Amino acid sequence: MNKNLKRWLLALTIIVAVMGICTLVLLNRTFEAELAARVNIPKDSSKESVRDSLESALGAESGSLVYKLWSVAGGDVARAHGSYLVEPGTKLVEVAKNIAGGRQTPVSVTINNVRTLDQLTKLLSSKLEVSQSELKQALQDRLGDRDDFGATATFPAAVLPDTYEFYWTDTADHVVNKLVQTRDKFWNADRLSKASKLGLTPVQVATIASIVEEESNKKEELPIIARLYINRVHQGMKLQADPTVKFALGNFALRRITGKDLRVDSPYNTYKYAGLPPGPIRVPKASTIDAVLNSPPNPYLFMCAKSDFSGYHDFAADAKTHAANAKKYWAALNERKIYR
Repeated sequence: MNKNLKRWLLALTIIVAVMGICTLVLLNRTFEAELAARVNIPKDSSKESVRDSLESALGAESGSLVYKLWSVAGGDVARAHGSYLVEPGTKLVEVAKNIAGGRQTPVSVTINNVRTLDQLTKLLSSKLEVSQSELKQALQDRLGDRDDFGATATFPAAVLPDTYEFYWTDTADHVVNKLVQTRDKFWNADRLSKASKLGLTPVQVATIASIVEEESNKKEELPIIARLYINRVHQGMKLQADPTVKFALGNFALRRITGKDLRVDSPYNTYKYAGLPPGPIRVPKASTIDAVLNSPPNPYLFMCAKSDFSGYHDFAADAKTHAANAKKYWAALNERKIYR
């Protein structure tokens, strides 16, 4: 073998070795970051927009490498449509494989402290690909004019606070069905029986629970307040619940309800209209619904915030006692110059 051939073979061997080392290094490259990143690849993306999504989420260098590896794996844009969570230390080749295989990472959405349809759909659409308008339409289509329990449909009655898992690409119908199915599973035979014994539908129970939550954050008070409102419903009295007026006004920050506020013409104004409002004024917690269902009997028909602003309430079975309690509270408001 002549010297030139030997040199050529040696050079080729070195080149192959270097290429192998480089390939090995590339295949072992990991996502170096302090926090996890999520790559969202929208429907109808182009290859260029896939690259942009990768570089935006993972950084130019890592994103570019994942894009090249994904391209080598086939680069099927339609299959890549989805959302992928990339944890620090994950091999970039694994990221590319997941995207090439369409193996999405579920998205967790925690629903709590939601009062309105806009708030709910905004929360969901901020976490998922589906739009607010699509979600609103799906809720209307799913519930129609009346919900599954035969009461006027309002979205909070179809939702329970919880952490839900969806895929980023889930349709509006799928999202809404999952919410409603979770609610239906919660309303088992035992809870339905308890509601029936109270003379209430599940939606009416949820409505009372939503008002109770707005009245107090003291766990021990919730069953007492719940039974108070049940007493009023059974006696045909107006609920006269301040939170329903705040809901009608669209202002839950109010600390003092005035005479002008009480004149607002809304079916949610329980000072103006007797009985329960059309539906819940917020998405009530499962624990609060249970507090309503399991509330022990009491004689109370009236309640008023304590004048010490402790968050607790004074309860009364007669109007005279209630008037005295209210007088003390209003005096405390005046002393603190709280007029709204």
